[in-house]
Amino acid sequence: MDIDVKNLHPLEVRLLRHVKMGEDITSEKLISELDYKVGQCNQAFSWLCNKGFLEEKSRTTRTFFELTELGQQQQKDGIPAFRIFTFLKENGQATLPEIAQKLNLEKSDVGSAFGSLSKAKVTKMNEEKKAIVIADDLPDNEKLIISLIERGVSGAIEENSLTAEEKKAMLKISKKRGASNSAFKMIEREEVVYILTEDGNNARDAIFDANITGEELGNVTAKMLSDGSWKTGNFRPYGIDGPTSKIIPGRHNPYGNYLQWVKDKLTSLGFEEFDGSLVENEFWNGDALFMPQFHSARDIHDVYYVKNPSHCKKIEEPWLSNVAQTHTDGWNTGSRGWGYKFDHEFTRRQIMRSQGTVLSARQLPNAKIPGKYFGVARCFRYDQVDATHGADFYQTEGIVLGDDVNLKTLLGLLKLFAEEIAGAEEVKYVPGYFPFTEPSIEVHIKHPVLGWFELGGSGIFRPEVTKPLGIDVPVLAWGLGIDRMALMHLGLNDLRELFTPDIDSVRTRRGN
Repeated sequence: MDIDVKNLHPLEVRLLRHVKMGEDITSEKLISELDYKVGQCNQAFSWLCNKGFLEEKSRTTRTFFELTELGQQQQKDGIPAFRIFTFLKENGQATLPEIAQKLNLEKSDVGSAFGSLSKAKVTKMNEEKKAIVIADDLPDNEKLIISLIERGVSGAIEENSLTAEEKKAMLKISKKRGASNSAFKMIEREEVVYILTEDGNNARDAIFDANITGEELGNVTAKMLSDGSWKTGNFRPYGIDGPTSKIIPGRHNPYGNYLQWVKDKLTSLGFEEFDGSLVENEFWNGDALFMPQFHSARDIHDVYYVKNPSHCKKIEEPWLSNVAQTHTDGWNTGSRGWGYKFDHEFTRRQIMRSQGTVLSARQLPNAKIPGKYFGVARCFRYDQVDATHGADFYQTEGIVLGDDVNLKTLLGLLKLFAEEIAGAEEVKYVPGYFPFTEPSIEVHIKHPVLGWFELGGSGIFRPEVTKPLGIDVPVLAWGLGIDRMALMHLGLNDLRELFTPDIDSVRTRRGN
């Protein structure tokens, strides 16, 4: 059998040089004699077994007990039974709550330890319902626990080293994976013994014949270049035909990059960015947009309510009074309003932002005229999750204010979003209805796989929205699903791919 020992890893070479035919080979041996780490042992065993140079001789499971943080603390302060016993001897008597408070112990620990002491007739409750000591010493089982904890300070305790009584006591104060309320954690370690095969012994001989030590250099370091030691170094062979390692450079999330690209593009067009809180109140999320308080979109099945605090403290004036009057009778907007009594308690109720238009409403009182504003808002709305819908999603929201803006201006903006930002080739505009715009327009784009779907809504804000918030010029508004735009731009077929946990998909997706 031809053995190419030059291609063996240094971990394999050093192991083969160190062992002999018929000798037991274990991780403990390599760690103590070759200074290997546990991971290096596992690698060397795996590689050599796959090559047929080693074979498994035996496999046994050994159980060890190691102190937990609680056990270490008990070694320092004493176990609860010892501390209670000592406290009662010094103070005479005390109630269990008093003991827990004085010793800074959990009530459950005090109850358990006192129960053990009482069962051993070391303590009892007197007529005043106070604990007292009735014996001179701790019970043997508690002494045994103290002894085990002291022993555990020196390192892990192997189960085979315990007597029957010690093992019984240990099982009471230990748990697998080290529960926080146990003094010891139980660890099971699998010990595997390997031996050389005939092929392994032949490889060992070939290594010595080729004078390979396992100390050969694998690469050139800056230090070797500076001191010239590379000139006399013995290097491992390098196969130029071998596969190279996959280099994975750091990347930004492609969807995060897309959102930033959209922001940069709009900013370059003269738009100012606005933002707001994820938690909103019904006033700005709906009332300020002339959405009636009994509108179906306010239902619990469409928005998420905030449980605590359920209501905000107050709504800014004069906007609250203006909007409330507009809902009731139209105020001075030229409208008749909705004709109902405005609920001032309802308007303070807090919800998760359900639409990006709330940012536009909040911007209006402080907007410049003329002015252009946009935001990328994360919204939350109860919905069935599928390829084009999500329970939380992003919208790009914006407004343009000015005496000269009109429907033609709005259509131009929608065309910009659909073609340049989403990358759609087929676009159509559909009449729509929203309580806060008139006229209202929906923009639809055609996806090569999913077909036609709505990109979002838009329109010109009604006077019932703008005048109560101090604006008396036309205001164009849009709220478009930027998640859906990203489907087109990134060449995806499902919204859920934007938030995938598949790291390889993130590394290779277009748009990085």
